[in-house]
Amino acid sequence: MSRADIVVGIAGFQDAAAISRAVCVVDAGLAKYFPQYTAVIVNPAAGTHLLAVSHPPSGSAIRVIFQAAGRLRARACAVVDAGLGSLTPEWVDLLVRPVLHAGFDFVAPHYHRHKFDGAITNSIVYPLTRALYGYRVRPPTGGDFGISNHLLARCLERNDWESGAARYGSGVWITTIAVSEGFRICQSCLGAGWHAAIGSGAGLAAVLKHLAGTVFSLMEEYEPVWRRRNGSRDVDLFGRPLDLSIDPIEAGVEGMLRLFRNACTGLREIWALAMQPGVCREVLALASRASPEHFRLSDELWVRIIYDFACAHKNRSLDRGHLLGSLAPLYLARAASFMLETETLYSAGVEERIERLCRVYEELKPYLVANWTGTPIRPAVPSPVAARAPTSGDVSHAVDTA
Repeated sequence: MSRADIVVGIAGFQDAAAISRAVCVVDAGLAKYFPQYTAVIVNPAAGTHLLAVSHPPSGSAIRVIFQAAGRLRARACAVVDAGLGSLTPEWVDLLVRPVLHAGFDFVAPHYHRHKFDGAITNSIVYPLTRALYGYRVRPPTGGDFGISNHLLARCLERNDWESGAARYGSGVWITTIAVSEGFRICQSCLGAGWHAAIGSGAGLAAVLKHLAGTVFSLMEEYEPVWRRRNGSRDVDLFGRPLDLSIDPIEAGVEGMLRLFRNACTGLREIWALAMQPGVCREVLALASRASPEHFRLSDELWVRIIYDFACAHKNRSLDRGHLLGSLAPLYLARAASFMLETETLYSAGVEERIERLCRVYEELKPYLVANWTGTPIRPAVPSPVAARAPTSGDVSHAVDTA
């Protein structure tokens, strides 16, 4: 086959049963929603389903899928994660149709999850990316997305495919390219997002390294973009958000706080190099209050911690692996604080807490800029920009084309 209208890639290297199920679901979606179009399913892991694609020893599965879509001159490409047991045929429609029929370049997923799921995304990646680039794309880490041939070509021409950002943080990587370079972006409601029980998954330190490290690295490339943007705006949403019943998640708060207390001794010197002196003092003082009935890590302190780590990552004041590894106990403290604060809240209340945190990220952005550029840090003053959508000058060309 020399040409295809649609290419759908199956990402992830799960067992054969998961991959076969994903291929069957995607095939059903293509037959139901796009019967008039020529479509190809690409599976880099196995190379056996509908299109044989060998997986090279280097380079990500996403790159293999993009290369296949480029060779086939596809008008729209979608990628789905074989490990998501919640994948349905409707996902194919929701990820492809906005590209094929509405002219969008990037379709990010919008999942319904338990209030304690996706905590790294909700406390770091989403609010930080939103404050930096001015778009409320949540989550910016999803492994399921739709992409136009224009954005796909832009990704393929980049020379950082072998970096950790492209290989392990591809969702954040592609989202950042899209929101920074003026591509049209939207989101689609995919319902529940839960992984099938396959394997044990990556450890916390590895996940933080991949996700936070990707955002921090891209901040250096796109500094001219995010420094001139203020506030944030919604993006178009396709599909209907569903209030689904999701299994509860056990939260071991006492163990999380114990790890944090231990780190206050073992990581004190690293934190002193990573954070501003006042921020570090506040963090260490929390150790004496690390009990469930009294412990709280405020939004303001948490945002300053993340902004300090971003600047330390940029300045290379520490080995980046050690720096990101030392963030894990701080994240556990923040996650424990969030769980304790929201344990009696329903979804709407939790969403409001996340929104409040996002506004603090936006209001304290001057602190980031001052720290990033080495200019004197002035006392933080609440900014009105968080309550409004940015003007065309705030979010540059991307607002005009979104």
